[in-house]
Amino acid sequence: MTEVEPSGDSNTTTTDNTGVRPRRYLLLLLVAFAAIGVDLLTKEWVLSAFSEGERLDVIGSILQFTLVFNTGAAFSMGTDFTWVFTCIASLVVLTIGYIGLRVRNGWWAVTLGLMMGGAAGNLLDRLFRDPAPFHGAVVDFISVGNFPVFNIADSCVVVGAVLVVVLTFRGLNLDGSVVVDEREEDGGGAAGADGPGEQDGGGDVNSGTGEDDVRGGRGQ
Repeated sequence: MTEVEPSGDSNTTTTDNTGVRPRRYLLLLLVAFAAIGVDLLTKEWVLSAFSEGERLDVIGSILQFTLVFNTGAAFSMGTDFTWVFTCIASLVVLTIGYIGLRVRNGWWAVTLGLMMGGAAGNLLDRLFRDPAPFHGAVVDFISVGNFPVFNIADSCVVVGAVLVVVLTFRGLNLDGSVVVDEREEDGGGAAGADGPGEQDGGGDVNSGTGEDDVRGGRGQ
């Protein structure tokens, strides 16, 4: 695989290095803070409007709102290791914050912003909610069928993960460059190279035939 840098002259590249990266990082942070804000507001609404276990049918039994306190990971998994997930969430937020400094593509900024905001949203619950710091229970309230109850932060992380797969599959890198399959380039080059080779071969055959004809004529 080879990387092809975005098209443009040297001046454009210089502008990208000095201007695009800070703007993309700002976009990443804005998306992250927006995700945190929406997550926090919806959780506070649920806490004020529902008692634990109470259910509200939004679309029959397909979509419901219900208040659940989760001390485990996303979707209520691993409830006995709350502090471990707190440390992991902290590491995820810090790692994304560092990787985000390299982002020069808008889609990657949105993707990492969603994942950072989602991880931070649940991290705030673990740090500041009861029963204790680093052991706080995450507020979940969205119930879809038989799927485990989740929240907006979980949704942001999942959507971000899906976007990572899509962007990677499309060959789009953090810096905006695009990965191109070398076989495609070699195929085009090989086709161009074969054409002249075949013509030269044909020319040699014709030339050889002509010489034989001339020699034959002299012999006669």
